[in-house]
Amino acid sequence: MHKDSKRREALLYHAKPKPGKIEVVPTKAYASQRDLSLAYSPGVAEPCLEIAKNVKNVYKYTAKGNLVAVISNGTAVLGLGDIGPEASKPVMEGKGLLFKIFADIDVFDIEVDTKDIDKFVETVKNIAPTFGGINLEDIKAPESFEIERRLKEELDIPVMHDDQHGTAIISAAALLNALLLANKKIEDIKVVVSGAGSAALACSNLYLQLGVRLENIIMFDKDGVLHTRRTDLLPIQMHYAKEVQGMSLADAVKGSDMFLGLSAPNVLTPDMLLSMNENPIVFAMANPVPEIDYDLAIATRNDIIMATGRSDKPNQVNNVLGFPFIFRGALDVRATKINEEMKMAAVYALANLAKETVPEQVNIAYGEKKLVFGKDYILPKPFDPRLMTEIPPAIAKAAMESGVATEPILDWEKYKNELFDRMGSDNKMVRLLINRAKTDPKRVIYTEADQLNVLKAAQIVHEEGIGVPILLGNKEIILELKEEIGFDADVEIIDPKTSEEKERRNRFAQKFWKARERRGVTLLDAQKIMRDRSYFASMMVLEGEADVMLSGYSRNYPSSLKPILQMIPRANGVSKVSTTNLMMTQRGPLFLADTAVNPNPTAEELAKIALMTSYTVKMFGLDPVMAMVSFGNFGSSSEESPVKLRKAVQILHDQHPEMIVDGEVQMDFALNQEMLKEKFPFSRLVGKKVNTLLFPNLDTANTTYKMLKELNGATSIGPIILGLDEAVHVFQLGASVDEMVNMSAVAVIDAQEKQKRKKKA
Repeated sequence: MHKDSKRREALLYHAKPKPGKIEVVPTKAYASQRDLSLAYSPGVAEPCLEIAKNVKNVYKYTAKGNLVAVISNGTAVLGLGDIGPEASKPVMEGKGLLFKIFADIDVFDIEVDTKDIDKFVETVKNIAPTFGGINLEDIKAPESFEIERRLKEELDIPVMHDDQHGTAIISAAALLNALLLANKKIEDIKVVVSGAGSAALACSNLYLQLGVRLENIIMFDKDGVLHTRRTDLLPIQMHYAKEVQGMSLADAVKGSDMFLGLSAPNVLTPDMLLSMNENPIVFAMANPVPEIDYDLAIATRNDIIMATGRSDKPNQVNNVLGFPFIFRGALDVRATKINEEMKMAAVYALANLAKETVPEQVNIAYGEKKLVFGKDYILPKPFDPRLMTEIPPAIAKAAMESGVATEPILDWEKYKNELFDRMGSDNKMVRLLINRAKTDPKRVIYTEADQLNVLKAAQIVHEEGIGVPILLGNKEIILELKEEIGFDADVEIIDPKTSEEKERRNRFAQKFWKARERRGVTLLDAQKIMRDRSYFASMMVLEGEADVMLSGYSRNYPSSLKPILQMIPRANGVSKVSTTNLMMTQRGPLFLADTAVNPNPTAEELAKIALMTSYTVKMFGLDPVMAMVSFGNFGSSSEESPVKLRKAVQILHDQHPEMIVDGEVQMDFALNQEMLKEKFPFSRLVGKKVNTLLFPNLDTANTTYKMLKELNGATSIGPIILGLDEAVHVFQLGASVDEMVNMSAVAVIDAQEKQKRKKKA
């Protein structure tokens, strides 16, 4: 992609449809005059008076307890340096977004226009009553050390400078597990540190607490080794200075056990790596180019245990494994600070989690057959759902045991359930889908590639590594559009109507005619049909010239589906094709079926639709919990629709007793576990979170998914076609670029699964 195009894409992302990445959303009703009188005057006076009586009531009546300030002065922004408070704001908003999607923590980003330590500290202290916690971000050393120290001493809410402690906590967890695999004792290892900034110092300080000996740490900065005769070192850096004037990095690395890099690209050479002790531990965390290339390091030594800051390599030291969950636990017990005990609890919780059996959902998401604790897996993956239910409780317990928790947790099972419920407020599933598709990209035909938005989607699919696009359409138009959007990759472009494709068109026509000659199709008919992109693309998939086909952007669904149903055979045992939509809702992923094909299925067909949908839900790494929804509850109505659903449920109970499915049930009872348990305790859905809704007809299913999409802003992926023998799918008319990219990822995963099944057969 052209640099200018990438720049334009980044700017558009932050500017449209409205500037920025976060917003404030009301959490209470505000529709009526009564609501507003409670929200503001005169009703708001009551909580004000209660807080005036007892300041702790601020947690009871306001959002303070779930609100963190991300605060910076813009003096050390990512790799951009001192660019000022306003220029740091996009980064701070991004940090707020991560807090929300990973731990359901609300954030106000605060950019402070001062480099003076006293003024900065005073500003933060003055606004601290607003917040339940303070996350300091992108403040340059040495000021960051003093600012954090003073704020931790002078405030009674959690304060953490994530640039220092986040990296330290994650890498410390990785170190514990690496030592276990290397069969080395922490008190014996010799550590070489390349870098002497805030992150390197925080890592080294935490390693000392774990048991590394101070005399076994040799530290370097851009001016060389930290030795006792240097006059340019800070006191915290002088702590690591040794009587080693003139020592080079190569000298220090020889005979060492661990290399910790938080410095610059390619400073660790293969020869240096070869000079290290057996089973060397190398954490090369300069980003985006590490101190030694991962593939080069692995090729140089097969006994190496390596971590980097890169997401495309094993063992990524990623701060998102820490800060959202650390603050979550601290907030939930109203901790007065984040202390060393809490940081240590995070280290051990992360290290232990990597040693536990990995849920299949995580294996599927990362395209792994089975992630197992070992050299390539010493840290949990960022999208592991267990992070939310394991790390915060560990932090909360440490806060309670160290005496800094003001609201201790009494019911841990209830607390874990609350944490689990919070996970529904994010869009992690989309990222998981894309990651999984990227593990085995497939050839994807876009039948309307001469439409600008379709081409944009294909460009993203190519650049993200989701699939290999094949562009169908008017070649001249496609080339013009490619130039316009900076899509300069050399991808295949096909126009089925041109003379260039005559040979392939005739070949496809012959095959189609042979398959349909006794069903009223002539060879001339077949030749005409093959000029149509949908028929042509379908034949490409059938002939193995592509793996995935996507159409429908500019045509209504029935007309897009017709050629597919004519061309693509059904999967084994399938008599009727159906569809499901995956909706990313605030309560988590929700599958709806059938949303696009069958107007009024019979009970028997509904049972089959439910069965096919359950396979798809499992494909996404989830256990299907299915509700047949209607206007009646468990026999309360004798009308056609609920009776049909009741019969479908009975068929499934009889033929597939292992399935968790029940109904007919009204929508609110299906989605509200407490209501269901109170009124219908006999239901198979009691105590389980419904993630799949099956509807009696197309009207209700289609209307429901579109209403969720438009009114609640739920991301929709689909309709996903169920029951075909090939990965062929149809976009909704006028789908957005994001929707088409997401659907492309799903289609690639579908192709992956179908190819696995065919190989087994």
